[in-house]
Amino acid sequence: MIIGLTGKNGSGKGEVAAFLKDRGFIFYSLSDVIREEVKKRALPVTRENLIQAGNQLRATYGSSVLADRILEGVDPDKNYVIDSFRSPFEVEAFRRKGNFVLLHVTADVRIRFDRVAARGRENDPKTFEEFVLLENAEDRDSITNQQLSKTAALADIELENNGTIPELHEKTREALVKISSRLTRPTWDEYFMGIARMVGMRSNCIKRKVAAVIVKDKRIISTGYNGTPRGVKNCNEGGCPRCNSFGSQGTNLAECVCSHAEENAITQAAYHGVSIKDATLYTTYSPCLICTKMIINSGIKEVVYNVEYSLDEVPLKLLAEAYVKVRQLENDPGADAKKQNHDKNKKRA
Repeated sequence: MIIGLTGKNGSGKGEVAAFLKDRGFIFYSLSDVIREEVKKRALPVTRENLIQAGNQLRATYGSSVLADRILEGVDPDKNYVIDSFRSPFEVEAFRRKGNFVLLHVTADVRIRFDRVAARGRENDPKTFEEFVLLENAEDRDSITNQQLSKTAALADIELENNGTIPELHEKTREALVKISSRLTRPTWDEYFMGIARMVGMRSNCIKRKVAAVIVKDKRIISTGYNGTPRGVKNCNEGGCPRCNSFGSQGTNLAECVCSHAEENAITQAAYHGVSIKDATLYTTYSPCLICTKMIINSGIKEVVYNVEYSLDEVPLKLLAEAYVKVRQLENDPGADAKKQNHDKNKKRA
């Protein structure tokens, strides 16, 4: 999961981040991207220089630049806490990643000023009036400037922090329980098609990478990707003259020595003596006519494909005639559902 933190100066975001880090979350701060930029410019790391550099980065590379750079290093199988969300565009970038929740840490302005004054940093405002003026300057309504109020309005959960640190920890713990109950997982279709795409990375065909996964009782029993037959020089090493001639699509198909992904998945099962009767075949492209006949005769009961192979409509018609169920799975079939789920979660919070 990815937990983002937003809130004004002195609200307690750092304490929430420390609590989550202590529980195994990997910490990043969007402001660290700006700090690195300020250091590259050989400037002192002051609040004013950070704000100016951040605005310049957004103006040059887009309003989500800080989020985009952090997201480059984020793995879907790890937990992260990301501090210092200051722009709605940064939130949108993380929403697209999935399993993202934004926490808004709040506190009364007087309490926040007292906290900032107590920590005594050199560049912090020295009077309450300066503190308020700086906050207003940071919240200007501009695409390139920070928009803390608009960012806070996008939060899924609000943590009020006018009390003690133990009280804030308990509220954070309660938020974690709530967040964990909302986490989304890939559907079985998304799961198996995602594995098929990964299998396709092993393809040695230089024309197109295609893969198939055969599943029975939610268990993968065979995989295959397109390429030259076992023991034959790989296509990308010159093994298939037709592919290496880079001819027009759909021409001289009879001269291609590469086996198709569905064909390899089926024959791989036969090679190891594994029955695929009544199984489901997931393939990144809809099958050709030859593979279709193999699918039907092998007893596969369902074909789920991602991209339609546009050369021929006969295979899909033949599968239907043979009572093999056929479904197309889009690249992100759960996108609308995920958006609706987020909207529901926000209302519950």
